[in-house]
Amino acid sequence: MKRFSYLVFLLTVLVCSCTSHDFTVREGRSITLRGNYRNFSLTGEAFLSPDATGSILFHTDAKGESGYEVVLHNGPIDGTLKTGSLSSVRNLYRSLATDTTWFWFTVNVVGKNITIATENALVCYTEPDAPYRIPAFAKRVLSEGKIAFQTSSGTIRFRNVEVTPWSDDMVSDVPAQDEQNDRIIRLQQQFFPVIDYHVHLKGGLTKEQAARMSMAYGINYGVAPNAGEGGVGRMLANDDEVYAYYDEVKSLPFLCGVQGEGRRWTSTFSREALSIFDYLFTDAMTIRDQAGRITRLYHPEEVIRDGLTDEEYMDVIVDQTVKILTNEPADIYANPTYLPDDMQSRYDELWTDERINRVLDVLERYHIALEINPRYCIPSMKIIRMAKERGLHFTFGTNNVDANFGRLEYCLDAIEQCGLTADDIWFPSMSIRSTRPTVLY
Repeated sequence: MKRFSYLVFLLTVLVCSCTSHDFTVREGRSITLRGNYRNFSLTGEAFLSPDATGSILFHTDAKGESGYEVVLHNGPIDGTLKTGSLSSVRNLYRSLATDTTWFWFTVNVVGKNITIATENALVCYTEPDAPYRIPAFAKRVLSEGKIAFQTSSGTIRFRNVEVTPWSDDMVSDVPAQDEQNDRIIRLQQQFFPVIDYHVHLKGGLTKEQAARMSMAYGINYGVAPNAGEGGVGRMLANDDEVYAYYDEVKSLPFLCGVQGEGRRWTSTFSREALSIFDYLFTDAMTIRDQAGRITRLYHPEEVIRDGLTDEEYMDVIVDQTVKILTNEPADIYANPTYLPDDMQSRYDELWTDERINRVLDVLERYHIALEINPRYCIPSMKIIRMAKERGLHFTFGTNNVDANFGRLEYCLDAIEQCGLTADDIWFPSMSIRSTRPTVLY
């Protein structure tokens, strides 16, 4: 997994911050604004050379060791921190800015609250009275200090940079999280990517509410509609609707995914239309049963056994799962190993090693990520461990039904119990779906 190195030669140039300024920071250099600041508003524009990486430091000291760091880094979704991240406390993994194009930024500090805005991406973080910090980040807290611009690779140009000091007694009423009892902030400190790839805007959840929740919890969201037929919520029916939906969401501060729904979506949508999304996922909750009937396993009335035992019907489910993952060019296997209601009590018994390995074989062959789903608490910890032993990659995905969903609790349990690391997590840059043929089966 790629890591940033922010080691720079602190060749500091003092710049008066009273008026607008333009300057260039080359690799290994930094520029510091004159004066110390507590509450302030910093605005400007940045232009990154290809693959450039840098940051804006504030409340920092002469050595750049204290205060906070705003990341400047664009490019594909590959696990590196992206532009607008408040490093180690609110890490972002998708950039709405692009290299070799000017984009604007704003950094505001009011009391204990920090807001960062860049090209529609917004970070809002309130430092609690007792922030959680690992020893390496013990000084990453608010106080007062310098504002500096540094570049660790490539070249970054800045223009129209202005800083406006505000009164030191200004405060914010944006509430803080209890970081001492929060597992998410611990992962942020470790740069473990916390992303929920499976969020639907339905059941009252709006994009504005999702953005607020994402920032409050420190969880990146991947927002996805359903494309196909038979699912719940917004359903895209053709290429025109796919393009129209993407135009709606492409500038929102989320990863942009799409879920193939039903079993005919591969013939309904063109590869070109679906390829505009960051990732594509599907599940095996809709199958063709032993009689060829389209069956949604989550609708008990549609699960018709025709006299089959649990074991026999389980073989039907596994056969269909293997067929779906073999023929449909998805990046992620979502809601994995789901069973009908009347079979869930026998989950561990029915998911034998042989059946598990048949599914894992397909995931390994086609580089498909395995979703860990906190809504259904699937797959089992045993299956997660077996997948990790094979070197498979994982995503986290809630599959919410409304706005009242959790904070990836089952996924956090899996990290702890199965020893998952950042290197086990899948990112869109790993996708090979463009190389897989679509088989109309």
